[in-house]
Amino acid sequence: MKKIIIAIDGFSSCGKSTMAKDLAKAIGYIYIDSGAMYRAVTLYCINNNLFNPDQSVKENELKAQINNIHITFQIDLSSGNPHTYLNGTDIENQIRSLEVSSHVSTVAALGFVREAMVKQQQQLGINKGIVMDGRDIGTTVFPNAELKIFVTASAEIRAQRRYDELKAKGENISLQDIISNIEQRDQIDKTRAVSPLRKAEDAILLDNSHMSISEQKEWLLTQYHLHTHA
Repeated sequence: MKKIIIAIDGFSSCGKSTMAKDLAKAIGYIYIDSGAMYRAVTLYCINNNLFNPDQSVKENELKAQINNIHITFQIDLSSGNPHTYLNGTDIENQIRSLEVSSHVSTVAALGFVREAMVKQQQQLGINKGIVMDGRDIGTTVFPNAELKIFVTASAEIRAQRRYDELKAKGENISLQDIISNIEQRDQIDKTRAVSPLRKAEDAILLDNSHMSISEQKEWLLTQYHLHTHA
């Protein structure tokens, strides 16, 4: 069966990563979390003091260091899930914090950051057989991807999912803070100058506001089979 590239784009906290991870596992593809790559750059900025007091990025300093930022993915043997590595160090848990979440859209909006990450992403997709999720996979990274899906859900539902996820990890956080964070990220993602979040013309829309994980999984597998047997 021919191998294809599956691009899953959409708003933050839509469950794209869970969806893409499950699909990749089910069909034996490699899963690449492009959002984790931008989170990794954000963590690098936090750890290297690359934010100004007003929370903007010290662009010149980051630009000078961007080529030293290498992001890879390795399967974690205990969970079977891919973990994100920044210059050889496992940072999977650190990049999921609210601190990283509240800075990531600012970092991801920088043209030179996107350029560097897109290069790394395209390299990862050379042999096909990958599922990648993000904001601009079907529009910028892999405009020729054979299967493109655009995921959406209401801000309230997305915030509740994120809240439950963080609560389960023991983080004490208010639902209102998460709603604000999500609305702010949506605004930045949709209006940024470079690769704004938008649905590719040939992408299939999936509103998963009222779908269970298993319903989504079934829907995605159907799309995959339609596109590989066509």
